[in-house]
Amino acid sequence: MNNKKIWGILIASAAFATFNHAANAQQGNAGQDIKHDAKATGKGIGNGARDIGHATKHVATSVGHGAKEAGIGIGHGARDGWNATRHAVKHVFHKGD
Repeated sequence: MNNKKIWGILIASAAFATFNHAANAQQGNAGQDIKHDAKATGKGIGNGARDIGHATKHVATSVGHGAKEAGIGIGHGARDGWNATRHAVKHVFHKGD
């Protein structure tokens, strides 16, 4: 699930809770219920944001490690290619390694 979907769900939940209590405002403890739901919604948004942050960190770390491994592989491949070329040239001109 991407960030837009998560934030959309969180905002829709907060709006639903707010409008639900506004519609039921004539009942006894509606003020406390709204306060409690707003607090719960805030915690839910905070938890969602933290999860998004952790997922983003994980993806960035994975991409960084992949780039490092690719760079090492390219470097090793270039070195091996250079060694093979050097050996072939020496072989052509009959010089030992």
